[in-house]
Amino acid sequence: MTSKRISSKPKKRPVAAKKKPAATKKPAPKPGPRADFGEPIDPFFAEQPPQLRAILEELRQLVKEAAPEASSSIKWGMPVYTLNGAMMCALAAYQAHVNLILSGPREAFADPQSRLSGEGKTGRHLKLTTLDELPRDAVRAWLSAAAQLARNRG
Repeated sequence: MTSKRISSKPKKRPVAAKKKPAATKKPAPKPGPRADFGEPIDPFFAEQPPQLRAILEELRQLVKEAAPEASSSIKWGMPVYTLNGAMMCALAAYQAHVNLILSGPREAFADPQSRLSGEGKTGRHLKLTTLDELPRDAVRAWLSAAAQLARNRG
């Protein structure tokens, strides 16, 4: 009878390559204020394409009518109008449309034709792609309401 030698040592298994610990991602640094924060608004208008500039200039005039004492500067990359430090409205330009952003609760802006969008508690907006779409009388009323709200908050 042949005897097999039985070893008391366990068989060596191949050693798997050691995994490197997963790189820990550092949180992205919080961005500071935009370079244009607080700047005058005139360059914003000058940079817009003609079809949007016409809408923006008309809205700008309506804001001046509603609140001649409002101050304006660039915030969040767009002209923002404030009264006594409280936001009244903003004008945003996109590739193919303009938004008039009104600061205030939904119920502050009568909108029987459902022209305003946004369900937020702090504002509504009007989207315009052409100057012909601008409902001037409604915008005057909305801007007056936004101005009064800002005066009361400020």
